[in-house]
Amino acid sequence: MKTALVKISGKTISEFLSTNKWIEIFKNLKSEFDGIILVHGAGKSISEWSEKLGLETKFINGQRVTTKEQMEVVAAVQAGVLNSQLTAKLISSGLEAVGLSGIDRGTFTANYFQEELGFVGKPELVGSITWVKDLIDSNVIPVFSSVCADSNGNLMNVNADVFAESLAAALQIDTVFFVSDVAGVILGGSVKEYLTESDIIAGIVEGEIKDGMIPKLQSCVDLLKKGINKIWIGCELNNLPNNGTWIVNSNEKQYELLKTA
Repeated sequence: MKTALVKISGKTISEFLSTNKWIEIFKNLKSEFDGIILVHGAGKSISEWSEKLGLETKFINGQRVTTKEQMEVVAAVQAGVLNSQLTAKLISSGLEAVGLSGIDRGTFTANYFQEELGFVGKPELVGSITWVKDLIDSNVIPVFSSVCADSNGNLMNVNADVFAESLAAALQIDTVFFVSDVAGVILGGSVKEYLTESDIIAGIVEGEIKDGMIPKLQSCVDLLKKGINKIWIGCELNNLPNNGTWIVNSNEKQYELLKTA
């Protein structure tokens, strides 16, 4: 079964909800793939709500520092308002969808990332993933927020790129699309058509890859290691494969094969 996972950033959500552009993109993807999964973040909205409530917004290497109070904002905004709006948008446009989070059915548990980040975790597959496959087989689009829980039931903030990587690996997704507000990965002043693991490591060490791009590209490297070989980053899914950046195992030859696949 040929499936695609589309991860959209918090900055892309407003366009998704305010126009029909992404509905058309999803309908086109459904003609190419047997199933689609949508994973979303909520970075911009969480920061806006945090500011309204007087909560400090702080990031470390692209990960949001999350106190218990801020975790409540993350859950309310990402798993609540935005997940419901995205699911409703798809359904009202004639696509079957169901709103979910990383908590549902105990499929994932979140292990704490590092102490200074607070309630921030990395998901671990601990339960059956079959039920998600069943939804896809039934022509339903699972819409996942990346909110998870630890083994004691505490709500956990999981970076949506990191969650997308864990979900894609668990399902052995055919193609993963990381949709952002940038045209691709920029190194040396230009968007790269493709990047290898060594390119990514060098970009992080040299400081060209920074902020939110760090967890995104680290997730891409992890996906390559887990056998997912079609990974794309960019902002425009309407003109593939002639835009964005493909993440490849080794060389230009693999990139050329991806373009013709």
